[in-house]
Amino acid sequence: MAEVEIKKGLVGVIADETKVSEVMPDINSLTYRGYAVQDLAEACVFEEVAYLLLNGELPSKSQLAKFQEEERSNREISSNLKKIIQSYPNNAHPMDTTRTSVSHLGLEDSEASTNTIEANYKKFIRIFAKTPTAVAANFRTRKGLDIIDPKKDLSFSENFFHMCFGKVPSKDVVKAFDVSLILYAEHSFNASTFTSRVIASTLADIHSAIVGGISALKGPLHGGANEAVMEMFLEIKEPENAEKYILNKIKNKDLIIGFGHRVYKKGDSRVPTMTKYYYKTAEFYKNEKFPKISRILEQTMIKEKNIFPNLDFPSGPTYYLMGFDVNFFTPIFVMSRITGWSAHVNEQLKDNRLIRPLSKYTGSGHRKVLLIDKR
Repeated sequence: MAEVEIKKGLVGVIADETKVSEVMPDINSLTYRGYAVQDLAEACVFEEVAYLLLNGELPSKSQLAKFQEEERSNREISSNLKKIIQSYPNNAHPMDTTRTSVSHLGLEDSEASTNTIEANYKKFIRIFAKTPTAVAANFRTRKGLDIIDPKKDLSFSENFFHMCFGKVPSKDVVKAFDVSLILYAEHSFNASTFTSRVIASTLADIHSAIVGGISALKGPLHGGANEAVMEMFLEIKEPENAEKYILNKIKNKDLIIGFGHRVYKKGDSRVPTMTKYYYKTAEFYKNEKFPKISRILEQTMIKEKNIFPNLDFPSGPTYYLMGFDVNFFTPIFVMSRITGWSAHVNEQLKDNRLIRPLSKYTGSGHRKVLLIDKR
């Protein structure tokens, strides 16, 4: 029998087709529905990109207005969910509480078991609108603060700041947050998206698929990386410690989070745009320390290992400067990636086949069962 080649981690395996996004090597860019993501980040608000991912085209003014109205009118969460959020342990990771909140949204959704494209779109709007409200409620309750209800006259990003802090920051800070959401929204068949598609392929509901995506995103090798990056910055403390810190990591062959990417070999195409807005945010908050640390770490890694930073490297300190607790960075990622997951769920259902790969068995050969007194 011919030897079977095992593709660990499914490296190089093309599992299906997608029209949602692509990394284009010729222009070294991630594209959403054919648009370079850095162009979308500069020209669009996050809601436009969410619409694009779900509908395949950028919205007209009237289409965007309708989409924003649908999202804004669905932001409120139930009093029951508020009580549940207030009962979460303060030491629970916000990714765990976010996962539980989204799961509870499925319990309350009257169309939860209806799996048509039309019903899933309406459910997406509700999940998309309510998840930031649940995340912000958890952000405040663990600090002993009252929950702040959403406002309908604020954009997606403005409203999240309002619900977390009771105020909206400058337009430049909101733009930086919007840019981060756009850059995080979608990335082809990554671990969490593939998880969502596997779940959708069983014809489970969209809430289950998104909860599965959240669970996969929690890991530090995927979504949790932005948290690990900030923890590294806080451990380094000062720019003068940065080079020695990273050289010791390299010498000890430690995993250095925030650098390298399986898809990008010449550097993550999203990094220049996020770095631009990271530095703008640092300038607004009069913080020179973090950008200095960033430059030293990046230059040293490129010089010593020829490994470039990924999106998590600039986004972590950006969120920290904005005032978000480190363990809430990945739930913010969730708020964005819900759009990509939902687009993939719909795409999977339009031409569905149960995802069920094979495995090569390498365990014990056939054995006979001995009764317990003879073992």
